[in-house]
Amino acid sequence: MHFTVITTLHENLTNGKGNNAKTNSYQNKQSNSIIKEVKIGNQIWMAENLNVDKFRNGDPIPEAKSYEEWNRAGENKQPAWCYYDNDPSNGKKYGKLYNWYAVNDPRGLAPNGWHIPNDEEWTKLTEYLGGEMEAGNKMKNTSGWHKYNGTNESGFLGLPGGGRSNIGEFYNVGGSGDWWSSTETYLSTAWYRNLGYGFGGLSRNGYTYKDYGLSVRCLRD
Repeated sequence: MHFTVITTLHENLTNGKGNNAKTNSYQNKQSNSIIKEVKIGNQIWMAENLNVDKFRNGDPIPEAKSYEEWNRAGENKQPAWCYYDNDPSNGKKYGKLYNWYAVNDPRGLAPNGWHIPNDEEWTKLTEYLGGEMEAGNKMKNTSGWHKYNGTNESGFLGLPGGGRSNIGEFYNVGGSGDWWSSTETYLSTAWYRNLGYGFGGLSRNGYTYKDYGLSVRCLRD
């Protein structure tokens, strides 16, 4: 297996700066930041969790701090994000948590040139890394987990960013990493992937409500 770590500079379209020639097709309105990428098989993934507070068109994504704000966004099927425990320092490490309504918003959560991976694309990654029982260990970071750090052989740099329930409670930072897919299962749920306490597993789950807050990884178009 071959993995290549790439670092790409994404310039803000409104900042008046010049463009990096390597990233002309991947300019990003949502942030002015360096985004790490990793090539795994024939896919190029972000090697970090998404941490933007604007949609692709520049519209702000509402931050929902309180239980009431988080619940209201879910009940109204509106996009929302938060930091774990509403602590910005967690954003630097784990990125933001988004509900699925932000993932599915037509304004685009992913930067230009990227998209939120669907269930099939997550499955392709899993199979390339040896299946569910082996992929997780290769995706987990070599530190940062309460139990069972991984090898990070893939370069995915998977960290345990935890999540937020539909009633607004935060859970399991340091113990699990959960990432949305763009694929619905039923009217109120969607597929996601979980790295948990187990040594090697990457779980495919389809019964998390869309008003939960999970991490997001993006895939190159």
